[in-house]
Amino acid sequence: MQKNLFLGVEAIGQGAIDGGISGVYAYPGTPSTEITEFIQESELAAELGIRSKWSSNEKTAYEAALGMSYAGKRTMVCMKHVGLNVAADAFVNSAITGINGGMILTVADDPSMHSSQNEQDSRFYAKFAMIPVLEPSNQQEAYDMVREGFALSEELGVPVMVRITTRLAHSRAGVERSEVLSSNELQLPSDPSQFVLLPAIARRRYKGLLEKQKDFEKAAKKSKYNSITKSSDRSFGIIACGIAYNYLQENYPIDDCPYTVMKLTQYPIPEKMLSKMEKHCEEVLVLEEGAPVVEEAVKAAFKKDIKVSGRLSGALPRDGELNADLVAKALGKEVLKGAEIPDIIVNRPPALCQGCGHQDMYKALNEALDTFSKGRVFSDIGCYTLGALPPYKSIYSCVDMGASITMAKGASDAGLIPAIAVIGDSTFTHSGITGLLDAVNDGSNIVVVISDNESVSMTGGQDSSALGKVESICQGVGVDPAHIRVLVPLKKYHEQMVETFNEELAFDGVSVIVFRRECIQAAAKRMRKAKKIKDNPKKQYS
Repeated sequence: MQKNLFLGVEAIGQGAIDGGISGVYAYPGTPSTEITEFIQESELAAELGIRSKWSSNEKTAYEAALGMSYAGKRTMVCMKHVGLNVAADAFVNSAITGINGGMILTVADDPSMHSSQNEQDSRFYAKFAMIPVLEPSNQQEAYDMVREGFALSEELGVPVMVRITTRLAHSRAGVERSEVLSSNELQLPSDPSQFVLLPAIARRRYKGLLEKQKDFEKAAKKSKYNSITKSSDRSFGIIACGIAYNYLQENYPIDDCPYTVMKLTQYPIPEKMLSKMEKHCEEVLVLEEGAPVVEEAVKAAFKKDIKVSGRLSGALPRDGELNADLVAKALGKEVLKGAEIPDIIVNRPPALCQGCGHQDMYKALNEALDTFSKGRVFSDIGCYTLGALPPYKSIYSCVDMGASITMAKGASDAGLIPAIAVIGDSTFTHSGITGLLDAVNDGSNIVVVISDNESVSMTGGQDSSALGKVESICQGVGVDPAHIRVLVPLKKYHEQMVETFNEELAFDGVSVIVFRRECIQAAAKRMRKAKKIKDNPKKQYS
């Protein structure tokens, strides 16, 4: 077939479509968002009837995907690395239940924290759950691994993780597609108890998972994605994992690396491959993106006194992304340095869009809190987190999805009154509802600000699960309707917003103030689409 110039995320989306999926489940989170968007916009996916709507959070996405697998269909669930924290309960237990239809978990890690709170390595989760991992080194492998990964999942009887990082997700390369596979027929599990994790069944299933580990290693050993190349200098070995293999190739572009190279892109690590390296090498350098997962495992596995270096030893930085220059430096090669950035060029931090409703909300909040001491506003994760920066300097926390409400509750319980939580509409339905329920049940003295721009704006304007439901949800968990206030954040309503803040700050109990105004980027996109339809009414626009 003709080659396509795909981003890594697009290659994964196409690989899933061509691999016979019946549904994809996800919550938007950079750098994983575009996988689901690609499937949503694919004409082939629409023709095949592939389910692709967004879920309210990663846990619900994972559980729904597991339910589709239960019914015998192939499915993929996508999230960024911190999203796996949210889905961890279902994820870990799904290794014990096993699957029916092939199931792939695609996790996009974000080393260097381009758009994340931490640099966690999802391979730790896979090791904890004891499931296989596929870690592509390029876009073609990303496509192939996903397309073929469903069959691997069905063969081994467990979910399979595909782990990528930001650089692979958002870089392009030519990808050659294979034939489109048919989706599975609806078929329930042959063992009715498989998904019933009562203790007696769970113990039996867990023993089965332990017994399968040797099968997972055999699959990694025979995998076409793992290999060892012999070389003239066999005393020095390199283990290159995932995209780090790409960085090694950049230093030796015509496959003329003089050292023994083990390419590792399917886990668990095959012990026989390690034994070959141990037999000949006196020193081994481990190249891996993220944490020193393989480096630690190799040090523990080698019986001979072999020097093992990498991120743990300091040969490579412990934090941040790898690149070809860092790999070159670790190999003792000369690294060309460019000119220093001149002082006249200043760093420009991110800022709220001009005309954004969050701006007017923060101006009113700051004025209402002017007579109180600082440090009372707890924020969540979204565009509004930029309220921590000048000129607003309004918020004092951003920890994880939903933490604004529960942290405000805890601070109020400690005596910090008033305490205010700022959360977005999508984040509220992702992880904020249960925190609000806790506050209502405890009668906490907090003001919850839901800044509702009617979309998941930070990741590109995806549909919000909260659309049209915020007030009814708040009332449903027990907030007094008299203290659920809805305002439009515009400059002309500034005095009304300040007055409402003052009234609710004086109330001893749970208050919710909803600031509702459509994201200006989403509004602009909507108007452009409407103009296209008006200019060309016969053409359909997605």
